[in-house]
Amino acid sequence: MIAAVIALGALALLLAVALIVRSGVHLRRRKPGEHRILVPFTGGTLDPTVLDAAIRIAHAENATLVPAYILVVPLRYPEDSALVEEVGVAMPLLEAVERAAVRAGVPVDARIEKGRSLSHALRLLWAAEDFERIVAPATLQGGFTSKDLTWLLENAPAETLVLKPEGSPGVSPASVNGGRYRLARA
Repeated sequence: MIAAVIALGALALLLAVALIVRSGVHLRRRKPGEHRILVPFTGGTLDPTVLDAAIRIAHAENATLVPAYILVVPLRYPEDSALVEEVGVAMPLLEAVERAAVRAGVPVDARIEKGRSLSHALRLLWAAEDFERIVAPATLQGGFTSKDLTWLLENAPAETLVLKPEGSPGVSPASVNGGRYRLARA
């Protein structure tokens, strides 16, 4: 009797494995939103054209949008300082980004990253998690300087897209490392 129960259980297990293999179900599939697209910005603003482009890319790739407001902590303060005023500027921006992404059906994982410089904060963020893409704004407001962009393009651990919206004052392609890098127009 016990042998029959064991045999029946083994047969059921074998049938279940056969059904899983036949149906083509993989044991490890990427979940929707498992890809991550980083959109770092600073300066109290993020150009809407850059945000729209990042949301479109995240939607097309079924990825999670990770808007990261970068706070630079001045040397006169300890690195773990609260920076209440700056956080007060960052939070409404991150909420607006999150609302826009959710309206487009894109998952969002917003954050604030602090560092002694933009590059230091980005290094800390890259050490904490992986990103498949980085979408960086190249405008004076909410964007990066030509020096920051050069550093970003040379050190980013993921595919990096630098967007300078048409008509935005900002960094010119020729100013980014002697014109070695091209800026995409959004």
